[in-house]
Amino acid sequence: MESMSFHKFSGNYLVLRPTEVSVFDLFRILWSHDLEEKAIVQCPPERLQENIRRKWLIFMSLSSQKLLLLAAEPMRWIGEKLEMWVNLVSLNRNVFVLFLNLLRGKVKMPDRRSEVFMSFIGGLDTRVELDKDIKPGDCRYFGAMAAKLSYENEAFVRRIIRDYWKKNNTQAFMVYDKTTDMIIVAFRGTEPFNADDWSTDLDVSWFELDEMGKIHGGFVKALGLVMEKGWPPYVDNDNRHGHLLAYYTLREKLKEKLNPANKTRFKVTGHSLGGALSILFPAVLALHKERLLLERLEGVYTFGQPRVGDKKFKEFMEIQLRNYGFRYLRYVYCNDMIPRTPTDDLAFLYKHFGNCIYFNSFYKGKILEEEPHKNYISLFAWIPRHLNAACELVRGRILLPLIKGAEYKETWLLMMLRLWGLAFPGLSAHNTQDYVNATRLISRRIYHQLQHHRHPWKIINGKQE
Repeated sequence: MESMSFHKFSGNYLVLRPTEVSVFDLFRILWSHDLEEKAIVQCPPERLQENIRRKWLIFMSLSSQKLLLLAAEPMRWIGEKLEMWVNLVSLNRNVFVLFLNLLRGKVKMPDRRSEVFMSFIGGLDTRVELDKDIKPGDCRYFGAMAAKLSYENEAFVRRIIRDYWKKNNTQAFMVYDKTTDMIIVAFRGTEPFNADDWSTDLDVSWFELDEMGKIHGGFVKALGLVMEKGWPPYVDNDNRHGHLLAYYTLREKLKEKLNPANKTRFKVTGHSLGGALSILFPAVLALHKERLLLERLEGVYTFGQPRVGDKKFKEFMEIQLRNYGFRYLRYVYCNDMIPRTPTDDLAFLYKHFGNCIYFNSFYKGKILEEEPHKNYISLFAWIPRHLNAACELVRGRILLPLIKGAEYKETWLLMMLRLWGLAFPGLSAHNTQDYVNATRLISRRIYHQLQHHRHPWKIINGKQE
C-alpha cells in the first residue's frame, strides 16, 4: 500500500484523501472510529486515537476539499470570464469607451497569453513600477511587488521586468538585479479561482520529519515533496503529470548562477501560499546541507504568510537563521486571516517565528513577535475588524489618493472586494495592494532597526514607528 511508503521518511503523519471520500463517508467520520477505512485518512496505527480527537477538523478539511473538487471547473470558468471582462474594460480604457468601440465595431479584444493580460490579482492593483523612493539594497526593494507579479502569465512578467524594472529574468521568475548582484526568487500564492490552490491551503494533512518537526502537508507537497520518498537529495525531475518539482528545479537553477567564482546572493519572497513556500525552501536546503546556497541567502520576505510547522520546526529554523545569518521578515497587514491559520492552539500547535512586521489599517507599523489576535477565531477582534473594513472603503478611494497621490487610488474591482470585506474582513484584507502600500508607506526607521541589529533573527519587541 502507498500508505506504508510514508514510513520511509516520516514516522508520524496524517494524510487525507478527498478524492476517495463520498458524502456518506464524510458524515460517517463523525461517529466512526475507523478513520483509515477506504484509505480516506491515513496515519500510523499507534497515532489513531490522537487523530480521532481531531475528527471535526478532519471532517471540515475533507468536506472543504471535496467541495472544491466538485467546484473546480465552475470556479475556473468564472475566474476566466471575470479576468476576460476586467481586461476587456482595461484594454478599451473604461466601460464607456468600450460601449463606443462596440458601436463603432472597433472593440479591442484581450489575449490571455499576451504581454498586457492581467490576472484577477493584477486587476485589484494595476501598479507595476517599483517605488522610486526605495533604492536597490533596501530590504523593501522588489519584495511585495515581486510577490504580486508572480501571479501573472509569463509574457506579462517578462514585459514588466524588461520595460519597467530593466532587469533580466528566467522562466521560473528568478529576477537578476545587476545593480546589487542579487537574484530574487518569487513564489506564486493562492490564485482566487484555482480550486487546487485552495485545497492545498485547507488540507490539514501533515508530515513529521525527525530533524524538522511537523509540517503542513499541503505546503510541502506544493513545494515538491516526493510522496514515496519524502525529500531525497536528488530526484529525476522530468516529472509527474507534466509538472516540474518546484524545490529541485529552483535549487538547480540557483546552483548554476551561484558558485565560488562569484559573490551573487539571492532573496526569496512570496504572498499567501507563496510565503509559506518561501520559508519552506531554505528549510529543505538546510535539510540537504546546501551550505553554499544558504550562505548566499540574503533574506526571506513573506506577505500574508500562513503558519507552516510546529514548535520543533520553529526551533529548527531559528537554528538556521543563527547559523547562516539570513534575514526573515514576515509582513502581516491588519485583519488578514491567512497569517492567523492554521491555528496556534491545542488542535494544531502551529507556530510562527522570526520578525513580524505588523501594519494597522493606516499602514502604521511595528515589530512584534506575533500579530494581534493570533488566531482568526477571536471574539475580541470581531468589532475592530468590521470597523477597519469600513475604514478601508473610504481610505482607499478617497483619503489615500488625496494625501499620497493618484497611484494609491484603488480600482473598482478592489472596491468590490472591500464591500465583501464588510461581511468577511479577514479575506478582503489579504489582497496584495495593502502589502505593496505597507512596504512603501512604513517608516524607514523600522527597516533601519532590522538592518543594523546585531542578531537579525531575534525579535525587537514592541518597537513602534
